[in-house]
Amino acid sequence: MKLHEHQSKTLFAANGIPIPRGRVAGGARQARSIARDLGARVVVKAQVLVGGRGKAGGVKIGANAREAGKHAVEILALRIAGLAVRKVLVEEAAEIRSEIYLGITNDRTARRPVMMASAAGGVDIEQVAAQTPEEILRENIDPFLGIRGFQARNLASGIDLPRAHWQQFIHIALGLYQTFVETDATLAEINPLVVTEEEQLLAVDGKIVLDDNALVRHPDLAELRDVDTEAGDEAEAREHGLSYVALDGYIGCMVNGAGLAMGTMDIIKHFGGEPANFLDIGGGASAEKVAAALRIILRDRRVRALLINIFGGITRCDEVARGVLAAMDEVGGKVPMVVRLAGTNEEEGRRLLAESDLITASSLAEAAQKAIAAAA
Repeated sequence: MKLHEHQSKTLFAANGIPIPRGRVAGGARQARSIARDLGARVVVKAQVLVGGRGKAGGVKIGANAREAGKHAVEILALRIAGLAVRKVLVEEAAEIRSEIYLGITNDRTARRPVMMASAAGGVDIEQVAAQTPEEILRENIDPFLGIRGFQARNLASGIDLPRAHWQQFIHIALGLYQTFVETDATLAEINPLVVTEEEQLLAVDGKIVLDDNALVRHPDLAELRDVDTEAGDEAEAREHGLSYVALDGYIGCMVNGAGLAMGTMDIIKHFGGEPANFLDIGGGASAEKVAAALRIILRDRRVRALLINIFGGITRCDEVARGVLAAMDEVGGKVPMVVRLAGTNEEEGRRLLAESDLITASSLAEAAQKAIAAAA
């Protein structure tokens, strides 16, 4: 789950990271009021969860409140990468002397967090990593100890930051790590972290990506989700407790368990098909949940066949069968459905499905082949 810039910077500030003064506005009048309160040159920035805002005209400098209002009107009329701009951040513009990148994510190879810094701030860090990887300094962090002061000093020295800024840089690095840990984030970055003309470090942009699986521990952060950026099907799936990701194929998949779902997709690929989605109904799925899953899959017009692969453990096969039949009554039987049921109450599940027009299979390989044939 991505957070908007203003949300990320609020969390940064809570851990002592300096950010510019500013507030969010939803219209020109509010933008003008904020600019008057700041009493300084301001920057008006689109709040959308995509990159490239500046190139798309979503970042503008205003010399006064009138210009801030004018820029707000222009930016709020934009669509950036297909997303409508609904809010702008109006904040005091910084006098920038130099720019730094500072970020933290998880290093899966090292199995621990890694903090990265680069003197090439203000640009796409992926571009820097691809073209000049030597410009990115890294420090792996022991999760039991957290980031140590000497590691932050190593980064400051490695990017040739003047010694006069080291103490503040270390303070910001520690605050960034604290934010990363407290929010169960998968990414927290400041790009750019600038050195101002007043010789101060300032986080003028920020980004946090949260681990969806940890949001149960952070209901306050879950409320910050911007549902406008999500596909309607994915938002509906989340409401029903389903894990759903749309793909580019033509064989819909409904499976219980993430590992089994991945295995099902692999088998489809192995026999020459293309999965249309990842959908995990989870354990203990009710008939209503199964029906919701089928509605979401069958709404995709690219789906030419549906493979239902259920291994009944906590999830009962008869409950899945009832959900399938309920969904068929609602959405019709235009798409061929192949069902493989195994495990708890599988006999009852098969009995319920016996009088329907569904195609049954006793193994996953057989089910995949039948689904591919049905989609042909």
